Amino acid sequence: MSWLILILSGALEAVWAAALHKTSRAKGLRRILPATVFLVSVIASTGGLALAMQSIPTGTAYAVWVGVGVVLTSAYAIVSKVERATAARLLLLAGIAASVVGLKVVA
Repeated sequence: MSWLILILSGALEAVWAAALHKTSRAKGLRRILPATVFLVSVIASTGGLALAMQSIPTGTAYAVWVGVGVVLTSAYAIVSKVERATAARLLLLAGIAASVVGLKVVA
């Protein structure tokens, strides 16, 4: 169960990163929704990380949390055309994803 919580918390890291991007681009009252999404998701994400760290070693949990967040945030940026999907970028993101899976295998 801790691993599921950790993966979901990593996914929420991507949510708060995307919301932060939307917050910085919004004007006036339109900032309220992305700011609220950011605040709720950052609290849930770090809370889930803390919960998972009760049974997963700290270094492993943090690396997986960041890895999941990086891959999903980058995928969002590519899909939303903020970043280009170059072969090098996709290969390196696949390496991060493989490392996250590897950490689960050896933990």
